[in-house]
Amino acid sequence: MPWTWQQPDWPRFTWDASRLAAAEQQYLVAGGVLLGTVKHLGEEERNQLTVEAMSTEALTTSEIEGEMLDRASVQSSIQKQLGLAADNRRVAPREQGIAQMMVELYRTFAEPLSEDMLLAWHRMVMSGRHDVADVGQYRTSDEPMQIVSGAVGISKVHFEAPPSAQIPCEMKRFIECKSGLGQHNRTGSRRLFPL
Repeated sequence: MPWTWQQPDWPRFTWDASRLAAAEQQYLVAGGVLLGTVKHLGEEERNQLTVEAMSTEALTTSEIEGEMLDRASVQSSIQKQLGLAADNRRVAPREQGIAQMMVELYRTFAEPLSEDMLLAWHRMVMSGRHDVADVGQYRTSDEPMQIVSGAVGISKVHFEAPPSAQIPCEMKRFIECKSGLGQHNRTGSRRLFPL
């Protein structure tokens, strides 16, 4: 079976928005409850909730990549970068890098996405890594980038990304198209990357 980027309609594929409507509604209601709750908290509690949410996102994002980070170190680094009271713990480069990226995302969430922004985030999240060749740039290896599980010899490939040579073009297209996400076509389904 071809990967999504190998489909003939890539990147002009569609989906039935009605199948996601219940989940979208649940998300919107929960978001409203959270915002309403936060408005009744004091500044210290809001800051604590912000740090907790950012550190949870940083940890779960890293876990997807198989990297287990220290929650207290990530939280301490986030607090320092936000100018909040923090302990004086020594924070490893990987915890400091992911915390720096999360704070940058928090501060610039409304800015338009750019290639410079993506590559800067990559440099932050790869802070202290010496096993990655292409830090702060798109990958260049001829080896396929795959999401794999299982032992060597009986592993399963869950996804294979486009070849390195295609990445600059695909990323340029993504950055240019991201503002078109969610537009409806004539069939009532939503189109992703409507080029």
